[in-house]
Amino acid sequence: MRATRPPVDKSERRGDLLRAARRVFATQGYHEAKVDDIAAQAGVAKGTFYLYFKDKRSVFVELLGALFERITKAILRVDVAQDVPEQVKHNIRAILAVLLDEPETTRLLLTHAAGMDKDFTENLRAFDQGVRQLLTESLTDGQALGIVAPGDPSLYAIFAIGALKEVLLTSATSATSVDREAIVKALYALLEHGFLRAAPEEIERKPPSRSTVLRSKKP
Repeated sequence: MRATRPPVDKSERRGDLLRAARRVFATQGYHEAKVDDIAAQAGVAKGTFYLYFKDKRSVFVELLGALFERITKAILRVDVAQDVPEQVKHNIRAILAVLLDEPETTRLLLTHAAGMDKDFTENLRAFDQGVRQLLTESLTDGQALGIVAPGDPSLYAIFAIGALKEVLLTSATSATSVDREAIVKALYALLEHGFLRAAPEEIERKPPSRSTVLRSKKP
């Protein structure tokens, strides 16, 4: 009697395809990658790929969505009654962990060739705008709490993201491991000498927005 094969775990197979796509995108580039390559990397037939995804762009969109969700969940809102600098450093540390623990996706985000594919570029732009909006809302909350200097929070967000991108690009493309704690200290020092106020003299109590990088452990 022929032995029956165990049923395929669909969520596990989907995860295998996502991980395979991430590796293929990082090594070959999004534009050069083919569905055949992703299927081969995952060890499945090409037809199996299409049972889970419409095309390679749908895989890429899901990878970006998962990354954005991890960023929003990894960070805490600052409680001004506690050690503000340590909480901010925790948030920097958490964001670095999410991005550096997925170097393939981070490398793809930072080294893509813009303009080669309109849909691809639009997806990346939407991701960037989402991160910028998240940080802008967080900085606005920080101003209400007295830990961010007055000014245009959207500009502050652009400056902070620009500095982080340069650090991540260097780290993601480096052949050697990076000292994450050194990065945390350097980025915090940059913020501290910029718009961050670690010891607010006056705190204007306002309800925080739904999404924020400065998030407390207790809602």
